[in-house]
Amino acid sequence: MIFGKLVGKVLFAALFVAGGVGHFIATDFYVKMMPPYLPLHRPLVLLSGVAEIALGILLLIPKTSTYAAWGLIALLIAVFPANIYIYQHQELFHLPPLVHLLRLPLQGLLILWAYAYTKPR
Repeated sequence: MIFGKLVGKVLFAALFVAGGVGHFIATDFYVKMMPPYLPLHRPLVLLSGVAEIALGILLLIPKTSTYAAWGLIALLIAVFPANIYIYQHQELFHLPPLVHLLRLPLQGLLILWAYAYTKPR
């Protein structure tokens, strides 16, 4: 059972580290997701990439894991308006409408997954 929890945590952390790296590799793609009412699109994309990488790594360190999990929850909530923007402007992202719709509840599932790591060991 402990092995399964560790594998889940490593996968979850890797998801965020990879996503954060993506912010630097495909910055323009992420900038396109930014709602127009937010300022400084490029710096915010890069900052959120740094946050994803850092929180993903910190999730794997026992002393910082709980804080990192709460940080990931905050980050997921903070970027949710971008998911709504993507859903409202599907013409900017060439994916089937169902994919755009499924991103919205996926955010909730990721929050629940992060919440599983908010409990001290």
